[in-house]
This record gives sequence, structure tokens and C-alpha cells, in this order.
Amino acid sequence: MTKKEKKPSLFDYADGKHKALSYTGCVLAVISTAIGVLPFLCIWKIVKEIFLKIPDITSVTGIEVYGYWAVIFIGLSILIYVLGLLCTHFSAFSIATNMREKAMAKLMKLPLGYFQNQGSGRIRRVVDDSASQTETFLAHNLPDMAGAYAMPFIVVALLLVFDWRLGLVSLIPTVLTLIMMAAFLSKSGAKMGKYMGALEDMNNHAVEYVRGIPVVKTFQQSIYSFKRFKDSISNYKTWVVDYSNSTRMMMTVYSVLISSTFIFLISTCILLMVPGASNVDLMTNFVFYALFSPLCALMLNRILWGSNGYIMAQDALTRIESIMNEEPLVEAKDPKVPAGDSMEFSDVTFTYPGNTEPALKNVSFRAEQGTVTALVGPSGSGKSTAAALIPRFWDVGEGSVAIGGVDVRDVEYRELAKHISFVFQNNNLFKDTLRENVRAAKPDATDEEVMAALKTAHCDDIVARLPDGLDTVVGKKGVFFSGGEVQRIALARAVLKDSPVIVMDEATAFADPDNEYMIQKAMSGLVKDKTVIMIAHRLPTIRNADNIIVLDNGSIAEQGKHDDLMAKNGLYAKMWNEYDRSLGWKVGA
Repeated sequence: MTKKEKKPSLFDYADGKHKALSYTGCVLAVISTAIGVLPFLCIWKIVKEIFLKIPDITSVTGIEVYGYWAVIFIGLSILIYVLGLLCTHFSAFSIATNMREKAMAKLMKLPLGYFQNQGSGRIRRVVDDSASQTETFLAHNLPDMAGAYAMPFIVVALLLVFDWRLGLVSLIPTVLTLIMMAAFLSKSGAKMGKYMGALEDMNNHAVEYVRGIPVVKTFQQSIYSFKRFKDSISNYKTWVVDYSNSTRMMMTVYSVLISSTFIFLISTCILLMVPGASNVDLMTNFVFYALFSPLCALMLNRILWGSNGYIMAQDALTRIESIMNEEPLVEAKDPKVPAGDSMEFSDVTFTYPGNTEPALKNVSFRAEQGTVTALVGPSGSGKSTAAALIPRFWDVGEGSVAIGGVDVRDVEYRELAKHISFVFQNNNLFKDTLRENVRAAKPDATDEEVMAALKTAHCDDIVARLPDGLDTVVGKKGVFFSGGEVQRIALARAVLKDSPVIVMDEATAFADPDNEYMIQKAMSGLVKDKTVIMIAHRLPTIRNADNIIVLDNGSIAEQGKHDDLMAKNGLYAKMWNEYDRSLGWKVGA
């Protein structure tokens, strides 16, 4: 690590006031720990007075004072500890809130392509659960650890003052436990990270599985049909078992050692007793050590659980930092406004983050204003990648994508978003009214504008069958839509937005024949006088396109109109002929 690099800290997310509260809470925890030792001294004094008066216990006087002081010290220790916890809790809540807010603010600045590569379950867990883990550590573990780390100095001083021989014996289990704990914690960090990663992966696939439950039930599939979810569960189980096995022996030895202090004490005390002597001092010291030694176990437990909480908090911080370290979408320093609605790719090369092989290589084509340009090609040829570069889901590595003669990177992002409507391959509806789902494209749209957009998108039949019309909440009262209907509603959004550039990614990919027909009619109303970039698996949907770009392995294999490409007898003709043959396929009698 260079001098300029700074290791991330939880307190990076704290303001001065709440950072001071954390420090104050830790100081109060140390004071509470120190005061918490005093009742043991009072009890020792009481026991010593009684031992000195044996057998005439009735002659013992003044021990009530020690009892009162013991109660006062206990109450004071608890009060200060509670005040310390209040300080650390206020600080922890603030830091966790800041962490969530900063992570969400950073997510809003990331390119949309980031969200295509990250599961929603992972993002939710990183932002929410990671903040919760740090909150637990800062609110509870941190003050406990502060008190626990201060305790050894107090413990060693007291143990050696009364009887250094019994003191040394009492420290043997503590020292052995600390050595073993340090060795374990130095090795457990990596395993904890992998364990938390497996948990994150399982949560991500669990969200995906839950969203797919309707499909599972419809097609009578089992959980094993979702192989990634099943594999993530198996992987999580593997790491849980491995982590548990690695801690099992340590926890067993740890439990035995911290409970063995009394055995060491009584054995030593028997050896030190002088036959025929009163041994009063030895016995009173033994009582003190017997009462005081459980504090060592409490100290070690707090260090152990605090260290475990620290490891989890550091892992959570690392995951939050993985978001914070992502490169944001770079805003234009000198924004320009597109002079028209034509769209042009110029020698575009693009490689996905983390990959070495380019997804697009030297791609160049122009889509004139008011024309339809189709992108076709085999699976993985780069169609969706090319479409995603237009609204800046990702920025190109080389070359440029321009709208109206202006590089999209030089257009203010809000302006670019107004300029482009993107109809996704998989569209989602919010759990809100149909009105608000359509109005997401134009929040200030009137009901008349919403209805006009739905009518243009040929959604009249959808609205007519809904129990509450535009006020029907998606997902309630059994109101769900098919994939084709969702696509038509998404087209209504695009109609309402009325952007001059339309990008459609596989608009009819999952539609049944009836919905495909309705989508085609809706698209004819949507694309009028627009610059349209369209991706389609079903080649007849782009037969009348003004220009067809045929992609293969990230490069343009050929381009032109349908008839020209068929005459070339190249890749497009081959794809068309294969599609044509598939229409004639039927199940034999």
C-alpha cells in the first residue's frame, strides 16, 4: 500500500459528532469495567472480616458498609455502561444510515450496465445487510471490546497484588486462551470472507428463484430446475460446514480452558496450605480469586465475540467499498445538445469489465433520422451490447456513438435520457397502479395522455378487463400480466415519453402470436418519424427495415435491405432460410 492509499474504515462514514460519540462510548465502557471490579474488592473485604472472626462470627462489625459500597459500585457501573451503549448506538445508527445513503447515491451514478451484471439480491444484501452488520459491531461489540481490552491491565494488577502465586496460576488459562484465540483469528478472516460470499451468492439466486416461482409452478418444475440456486445452496452448505469444522476444536478447547481457572486455583491452594497454621490470608485470597476469575472468562468471551463481529464488519465494509470503488458514469464537462436525431457508430470497440475478449470490434454504421435499423445475428454476436451503448449503459472503449452528430458522452445524461426510449427485452412493472406504471415515463402526464398512450400501444383490451381500470394495482386481487402484455404496457411508456430515438431489444421475444400481432401494431404507431434501432430474433419482424446490420462475433458481417442481403446469400440469408425451414417443421404422425 502506498502512502497515498488509505485503508477504508467504518469511521469514514461518520461525521465528527458521531465519531466522537463512538469514542465517548468506548471510554465509558472502560470506566464501567474499572468500576465493575470494585464490588469484588468489597466482597473480599467482607469475607476477610468474617474469616478473621471465625468462630465468633457474631462479633463481625462494619461489613454493612462494604455491602452498601458494593451495591453503589454495581449500580454506577451499570449506569455508565448504559450511557456508553447509548453513545455507541446513536453513532452506529448514524454511520449505518450514512453508509446506506452513500451506497445508494453511488448506485445512482453508476452506468445501467452495472445493474445488468449484478443480481438485485446481491445489491440489496450489500447495501442493507452490510450496513446492519457494521451497526451491530459499532453499537455492541466495539464498547465491549474496549472494556475487554482494558480489563487485562486491571486484572493483572489485582491478581498479582493479593497473592502473586495464585495470581500467576489464575493467568495460565487466560494466557493459553489468548494465544490460541490470536492464532485462530489470524486464519479465520479468509474463511469468513468466503462464507459471507457464499451467503451473498445464495441470497442473490434466492431472489431470482422467488421471482420465477410462477414459472416453476406452471411447468411443474422443482427447485432443482434452478441449477444456479441449487448450486449456491450446496456451496453455502460446504462453507458453513467447513467454517464450523474449523472452529469446533478451537471452541471446545476454549470452553475447557476458560472454565479451568478454579481447578488451577484449588490445586495450588492445597499445595500452599501449611499444616497446623490458620492459613486465613491464603483462604481469603482464594475466595477473592475464585470470585474474580470469572471476570477473565467474561473478558475473553467479549474479545472473542467482538473479534468475530469485527471480522464480519470488515467483510461488510469491503463489500460496501466494492460499490463505492466502481467507476461512475462520467458526466459531460461541456454538455452539447444533439443537432438532430440521426445515430452513428464510428469504429466502436467495447469489452465488458473483467473480460479480455471484445464484445464489439470496429463496428461502424449510421441510422438516419426517421428510419428503422435492425440488428440481427446469432446468439452472442453483440446485438444487445450495441443497443446498450446507445443510452450509455456502458461507455465505449474505442470509437464513438453519436446522436445528432454529438458523442453521447458529451450529452448531459438527463438530456440523453429524454432523447432515448429503451424498450427492454425483459420489462418489469412496479407494484403500483397501471396509471403510475405508464406515467413512470412522464410523471406529470394527465390521465388523458396516459389513456392515449395505452390506446396507441393497443392496450385497450388490457384496461377494459381490469377491475379498477387505471387505478388497478399490479399484483393485487390476482391481477397479473403475461409477458406480451407487459411488453405492450412498456411500449405505452415509450409512446408517452415520445423520445425521438427508440431502442428496442427483442421486443417480441417472449410474446405469444396474439400479443406479437398487437405489439407489431403498437410498434408501428410508436416508430413513426422516429430513429429506431431494433433487435429481433424473429426475422420477419424486421423484413421491412431500412437497414439491417448483421453481426457475427462482435463484428459486422454484412448490412443492407432484406432483398439485397438475401441476394448476397451470406449469413443473413442462411439465418432466414433456417427460420423459414423451422416454420415448416411439424411433429410426425
